[in-house]
Amino acid sequence: MEKIVIGIDVGISTTKIVGVDHKGNIIAPIRIKATDPITSLYGAFGKYLHDNQITLSQVEKVMLTGVGAAYINEPIYGLPTGKAEEFVSDGLGARYEAKLDRMIVVSMGTGTSIVKCDGDEIKHIGGIGIGGGTLAGLSRIMLKTDDIKTLINLANEGDISKINLLIKDISASPLPGLPMDATASLFSAAKANASREDIAKGLIHMVLQAIGSATILSSLGSGIKDFVLIGNMTLLPQCRDVYPAMEKMYHVHFRIPKYSEFCTAIGAALSYTQKKQYQNI
Repeated sequence: MEKIVIGIDVGISTTKIVGVDHKGNIIAPIRIKATDPITSLYGAFGKYLHDNQITLSQVEKVMLTGVGAAYINEPIYGLPTGKAEEFVSDGLGARYEAKLDRMIVVSMGTGTSIVKCDGDEIKHIGGIGIGGGTLAGLSRIMLKTDDIKTLINLANEGDISKINLLIKDISASPLPGLPMDATASLFSAAKANASREDIAKGLIHMVLQAIGSATILSSLGSGIKDFVLIGNMTLLPQCRDVYPAMEKMYHVHFRIPKYSEFCTAIGAALSYTQKKQYQNI
């Protein structure tokens, strides 16, 4: 195997790792959960090398990014190691995966960050404190679980019309630009005895719609209509319900690339191969 660059997105409890060769091929991305970022990082790195039969001598560079990267101040196993800025990594990875030059990148993690990509310019333009952490916290309070598989299964059996107030509930005819099944108010139709299934669906739709609305508002005046969604939240099957409806309503395009959850790790590796801003350890 030729030399590869390894990109690692270090979270507090979850680390994502991917290899990128100099032809730009993505090699076997994986994710590992652990109780702390150091354990997560070294566990992911060791498993990645073992599973793909990669030796240390085949690794040209290790590139770290993510909030957990702040805890790492020494080369990984003595290998040349650098740190890439997280928002730049978001943009580089999303741009590579989506094959677009102008777009808004939406990193849907614990919270949500929004990055504007316009050619070679990659700029963090904002974000909202709503994301996977919001979904997990509200689920713990309201449903007594934060297990994502349980939440998805419950939501698949839910009825969103029993949670959200829709335009058809308040108007006899569609409003300008708003179809009858558009959301008028989140959770306004919820009853005190709402089922767990309906609550789960309502929570997921609320978080996804809030992220979508923030993204659309962030793009106003830019002329950008392409939004690339990355991060763990893109794996929710309800994305396929929420975002096509918003596309139709606002005449925009939400895209979820193949390696959406690994885009930041991919971008970290690309920051080295494309000689973008990073710092060596």
